[in-house]
Amino acid sequence: MSAVTEVAPGYRAGRTLPLRVEAMRQWRRRRTLVMGGVLAALPFIMIIAFAVGGGQDGRGGRDGRITLIDTATASGANFAATCLFVSAGFLLVVPVALFCGDTVASEASWSSLRYLLASPVPRARLLWSKLVVALGFSLAAMVLLPLVALAAGTIAYGWGPLKLPTGGSLAAAQSVPRLALVVAFVFVSQLVTAGLAFWLSTRTDAPLGAVGGAVGLTIVGNVLDAVTALGSWREFLPAHWQFAWADALQPHLEWGGMIKGAAVSVSYALVLFALAFRGFARKDIVS
Repeated sequence: MSAVTEVAPGYRAGRTLPLRVEAMRQWRRRRTLVMGGVLAALPFIMIIAFAVGGGQDGRGGRDGRITLIDTATASGANFAATCLFVSAGFLLVVPVALFCGDTVASEASWSSLRYLLASPVPRARLLWSKLVVALGFSLAAMVLLPLVALAAGTIAYGWGPLKLPTGGSLAAAQSVPRLALVVAFVFVSQLVTAGLAFWLSTRTDAPLGAVGGAVGLTIVGNVLDAVTALGSWREFLPAHWQFAWADALQPHLEWGGMIKGAAVSVSYALVLFALAFRGFARKDIVS
């Protein structure tokens, strides 16, 4: 005789833990507000730093090379690009690791995870809701920084074309779409960190362990990419392509590096997300 599973009237697994509920829960977390404040404050800190340091004259360093830092005060668009340049390597890794690494592990550390599952929220539904919200907040963090930088930079340095380090410039009407493309690529390139943090979050009850582990392994990837002896093997490292978005700040848009970087990042991320769902489906939840 086959077992019959009774379902309460009106129960729909797809309606448990709605995204808006999870989003509000995460929005009210102190770490969300603190991270948002840090990212919003960075452009103003940089404006003060440029003011104290006398700004940049656009002539480059001793070797004559011009970088984004040298053109930071040329316009609001240049300032936004500079903020992305100085933060993409590490600072923007932190909110991704924080939002994706803290989301499940924090529930376990508060001993509330088993009660969520007893609601009953299916495990796949719980992970899906938390992953979508975590990625949404990560994207919001990456959009917040250049938006604030663009507004603050325009007030401080004026609205004008995007001066390119390689020479020439992009019209103001072109610079905003190019900066949006940069943000999109940075987000895609950080999917590896998101996948790693999310997988660790399903494996530990310590949120700091998941967040710190994701950040630490991302740093290890950057260190390995600096080892030139690895040769072409470095192309399999997501860190190798993290600044491929510089191709978007060219007179003629180049897609090659960004496509390769996105393919590597998405491939790693899909594997890590799959491991997270597979492992959590079989995990004994005791907290």
